[in-house]
Amino acid sequence: MVELGQIEKPTAESFAGKRKLYCIPNVYPVEDAPDEYKELFNKYWDEVTQQLEKLEAIGKVRKIFYENIYVQGEEALNILAKTNERALQIIKKKIEEEAVLLPVESEEIFGPFMDWGNCLRVVRTKEVFAKVLEFYTELLDKRLQHILQVIESNLSEGEAGLFIIRDEDRIRLQFPKDIEVFLVTPPSYDSILKWIREKWKEIS
Repeated sequence: MVELGQIEKPTAESFAGKRKLYCIPNVYPVEDAPDEYKELFNKYWDEVTQQLEKLEAIGKVRKIFYENIYVQGEEALNILAKTNERALQIIKKKIEEEAVLLPVESEEIFGPFMDWGNCLRVVRTKEVFAKVLEFYTELLDKRLQHILQVIESNLSEGEAGLFIIRDEDRIRLQFPKDIEVFLVTPPSYDSILKWIREKWKEIS
């Protein structure tokens, strides 16, 4: 696995014929967020765009994998328009450059996974929380295995893929050894994490 900051100028020759996956931590807009967060959010996606352009020197994106999507075509783009307009801008540009957006989730797994996640937010007792967490974790494991299978079966030899997913989920994935994984983590990502931690402290 390679952090983009660790390589000055990646050369196409070094990775010719290899499967490549450019992983971007998904950062979402926050409803009614203060200007401070909005600025960090937009700066983050601006930096992601710049870093991705540099990475494509070793391989243009041909497949796009985006978390939470189990539909295709315009329906998938409509969902993205409602949830993360900045990520959609990047994806649309890659589609215009002949990349394909593929549904990475299974509807049968993703629906129950989201339901158990919502349950975790409202339970009050430790006993119920432990039981709900057990079901949630089981679905999370199934979900991540499905995502891996989608990437493994759709990323062809020599191709580069774009993978946008929350970083806490990405670190749980064990990618096949023949896929070169590149982490796109702009400086502003740390600033966003710091902002979120500080807001949680204020709440708690």
